Amino acid sequence: MLNKRISLIALGMLSATQAMANDQAESKGFVEDSSLKVLLRNAYINRDYKDGNEDKAEWGQAAIGTFSSGFTQGTVGVGVDAFGLYALRLDGGKGRSGAGGIDFFKQGDSGSAADDLSKGGAAVKFRLSSTTLTYGDQMPALPVLNYDNSRLLPESYTGTLITSREIKGLELNAGRFTAESRKSAEGRDSGGLKSINVLGGSYQFTEQFKAALYASDVEDVLKKQYVNANYVFPIDKDQSLTLDFNGYRTKLDDSYVRKSGATGDDNKIWSLAATFATGPHSFTLAHQRSTGDSNLGYAYGGYQKDQGRVGDGGNTIYLANSYWSDFNAEDERSWQLGYGLDFGTFGIPGLSYNFAYVRGDNITTSTSEGGTEREIFNQFKYVVQSGPAKDLSVKVRSSILRVSQKSSEYNVSGNELRVFVDYPINIF
Repeated sequence: MLNKRISLIALGMLSATQAMANDQAESKGFVEDSSLKVLLRNAYINRDYKDGNEDKAEWGQAAIGTFSSGFTQGTVGVGVDAFGLYALRLDGGKGRSGAGGIDFFKQGDSGSAADDLSKGGAAVKFRLSSTTLTYGDQMPALPVLNYDNSRLLPESYTGTLITSREIKGLELNAGRFTAESRKSAEGRDSGGLKSINVLGGSYQFTEQFKAALYASDVEDVLKKQYVNANYVFPIDKDQSLTLDFNGYRTKLDDSYVRKSGATGDDNKIWSLAATFATGPHSFTLAHQRSTGDSNLGYAYGGYQKDQGRVGDGGNTIYLANSYWSDFNAEDERSWQLGYGLDFGTFGIPGLSYNFAYVRGDNITTSTSEGGTEREIFNQFKYVVQSGPAKDLSVKVRSSILRVSQKSSEYNVSGNELRVFVDYPINIF
């Protein structure tokens, strides 16, 4: 049924006749609006696990090239997007690679990670007025299908996505994807996805208030719905209070419940964050709660071929308390205190700091109830403001995660360090 609804909505988008916007009319041409960018990324993640678990670490250098053409002029514009990815492993790999949460280079049958990997993809796109249809290899960023770009190389998906912005403030998306490319392996279908249908949109009601509603259906795995409401209260010239609500409802398919050994099929999870910003400072208080009968908690991301997971993208978790831990166990309740500082006010533009303390309790596993976990998160980020290295960024983040014995079936204690150096280059 979702397939049919997506088809009908797509036809409605493309046949809109009273558009309030017309991006295609402003097209300068296929070549004139083209861009070619290269991102050089050096990334390192180290996880010092506790309770006798083996430590894991990966280090690599990547080059991520993306080309985006303009649209040809005329009523219907045609264009092309393409990307090329290459990664080189910089550490020894054996014995320390293979952590599901790091996953820079997939391990082979020998237990060793690949020395390097390369892949590419392309998509053709069509635009009518302010509605675009894209078919091919893409990196979708939607609340129910969000590719992971937080490791060495990004994930990608193959399929069709229609995005419409015909009415000011309203964005609608409908799509179907039939292959997932794992971030740590070569091949267009290395993730094992059968298919995922996505549908939804967001609307800017006023300058202060925005809301979104999305749904997805991963074949033979689950159905998911998402809702968001965001409101910004202006207080003074440099002060504001932002309230941000996010929620997911997930229903696992019966066949997936049997295959995964899950104890139930239902999960609901939501978070509400309040952020007070004043000058260079921001203070956040957030609460997140997971309910339902599935011992998987909120299920997202991963790869179906060898991880027995969902396949809807490693960043498909628009929730407040997601750092190293996602605080998404069965029945878990978590609270966050956060702080942010922009050093630009103190004469160091480009430097920022973020801190968060999150504590979760009431965790249920197959063997216990009332488990707890807590995380201390710190991050410094610096972006070069001018000169030959302009826009180069250095990000250093650390997490200290401690999980109670009652929660050991759900998560594991450890200390994590991440160092990312990104250098974006605009070729044209």
